[in-house]
Amino acid sequence: MKYLVIAAFVAILGSLGAALLYMMRGGATNPADSEGIPRKNHMARALAFRVGFSILLFLVVLISYWMGWISPTGLPMQP
Repeated sequence: MKYLVIAAFVAILGSLGAALLYMMRGGATNPADSEGIPRKNHMARALAFRVGFSILLFLVVLISYWMGWISPTGLPMQP
């Protein structure tokens, strides 16, 4: 489970970095793109992927807790 969470965080940070890269390059069209799709669409797609993947990660952790695959290991509660 630990490796799954680490991989998810790397994917989330990667898509955030891709969105930053698209934002810094501006709204000009990509010369290699024959359709002339603006980069804003690419940035929005990268940010949407990040949000969706974050929600998916939260749901996986929540379901894993309910199924008993993971357990909290914090400090014990003191009365």
